[in-house]
Amino acid sequence: MPQSLSLVIVHVIFSTKDRRALLDPTIRPKLHAYLSTVTRNANCECYRVGGTADHVHLAVRISRTLTIADLVEMLKTSSSKWLKTQSPDLADFAWQRGYGCFSVGPMDLNSVCAYIDKQEDHHQTRTFQDEFRMFLKKYGVKYDEAYVWD
Repeated sequence: MPQSLSLVIVHVIFSTKDRRALLDPTIRPKLHAYLSTVTRNANCECYRVGGTADHVHLAVRISRTLTIADLVEMLKTSSSKWLKTQSPDLADFAWQRGYGCFSVGPMDLNSVCAYIDKQEDHHQTRTFQDEFRMFLKKYGVKYDEAYVWD
């Protein structure tokens, strides 16, 4: 085959360090746009970005030449630096060390995007930790509770 082709879609989730509610409603749209731009600059496609005051979700098509870990590192490093320039209140901003990443079939992309769009609604009754545990269970990811939250 003369070409290398791929369609790998992932749902990426990561939280602020210690799940601190630092992402207020005025900064979130700018942050989401920034994360989308970083994704596109990495030759990936960003279908959706959303979240709440303490975490973000992204639905992304990964470039065939990039690893998930490299993309997440780019997203977290650049956005952390950017956020620190946005407000004195964010001068010590940091993301958690880890992240969650779950594969999404093309037929499920619309439902993942709809889920991301409704983050404010979901978190009226569910914490980030409960949501993350739900995804780990849904995707059959084994984990040790002592190491999930840094």
